[in-house]
Amino acid sequence: MHVLIVLSSKDPEIQWNAVRFGNHLLNEGEEVSLFLNGPAVALDSGDPRAVSIAEQMKLFSLSEGLLVA
Repeated sequence: MHVLIVLSSKDPEIQWNAVRFGNHLLNEGEEVSLFLNGPAVALDSGDPRAVSIAEQMKLFSLSEGLLVA
């Protein structure tokens, strides 16, 4: 099954959880696309000490997740 996650929040915790959920689905063998909309386009602009979005995004891309912005 192909899963599309639409992310439109600038809240770093919501962004982190959305990407983490995408990674979980990829580990379960699903095809995942992450669509960034509005303020979420600046996905990695938050405080890196708060949540590790960059680390989750790296894992997402290495697991063949598709990022659409």
